[in-house]
Amino acid sequence: MAMLHEHQNIGIILLDMMMPGIDGYEALAQFKQQHNLPVIAVTAQAMTGDREKCLAAGADDYVPKPINVDLLLQVVKRHT
Repeated sequence: MAMLHEHQNIGIILLDMMMPGIDGYEALAQFKQQHNLPVIAVTAQAMTGDREKCLAAGADDYVPKPINVDLLLQVVKRHT
């Protein structure tokens, strides 16, 4: 969060949904409330319904782990 305040040239957020100390869904809500940036949920949560849960929470897109770099680049390009 601090980096967004320090660096005004950030254009997209790749958000790990399973972080220590803060739930990814809490962080997502804070990002969306404070910034108008696309947020891509990047997560090992790849069960049925997890994509929909991330999108319903406000993520602009979803990339499961292990990360397919080609897919990640396509998603980033779509939102920049």
